Amino acid sequence: MVIKTETTEIVTQPKTEEVNQPSFKRWLKHFLYMPATKRYFSKQDQAAITQAVSEAEHGHVGEIQVVIEGHLPVNQAYFQNTRMRARQLFAELGVWDTEYNSGVLLYINLCERKVEIVIDRGIKTATEQMIWDEICQNMVAQLAQQQFQQAVINGVMRIGQVLNQFYAHSINEQTNELGNYPVIL
Repeated sequence: MVIKTETTEIVTQPKTEEVNQPSFKRWLKHFLYMPATKRYFSKQDQAAITQAVSEAEHGHVGEIQVVIEGHLPVNQAYFQNTRMRARQLFAELGVWDTEYNSGVLLYINLCERKVEIVIDRGIKTATEQMIWDEICQNMVAQLAQQQFQQAVINGVMRIGQVLNQFYAHSINEQTNELGNYPVIL
C-alpha cells in the first residue's frame, strides 16, 4: 500500500478539488447521522465481504477495495458529495497505484444510501460506464431493502466478473496489491 506523501498530495489534490455546490442540507444530514456502520456490518459480515473480494480477484490481476462509510466527515460534508469523497479515498488508499492500473474502489455511503465505483485508467478505456452504473443501481436497490451484506457481496462478485472479462487469464502473477478486507470508516 502506498503511504501518503507530500508529492502524492500534490498529484491528487486537483482531482479532489472539483467544483461542487455547497450544501447546508447535506452537511446537516451528515452531522446528525448516528454512526451505525458497525451495526450494519458485523465482524462476520466483514469476513464474508473479505472472502467475496478474494474470490472476485481470483484468476486476474484486477484489484478491488471496498470502503464502507457511515457518513461524510462533518468538516467536508458542506463542500463534498459522495462522488468526490470516493475519488478522494481512491487516491488516499492508493487504489490507483496497482501495477496494471487495475484498481477498483467500491464506496458505500450509508447515510445517503449511495454507491460509487471509481475505476483506474487501465479499466476505464475498455469498459462502458453503463456496466458500472448497473452495478451501483442493483446495490442501491438491495441497500434499500436492508440487505446490506448481500448488496456488498453481490456488487463485489459482479465487479469480479467484469474484471474477469477484461483481463487476460494468461497473466501468471497473482500478487495481492490491495488488502481484501473492507475499510470501515
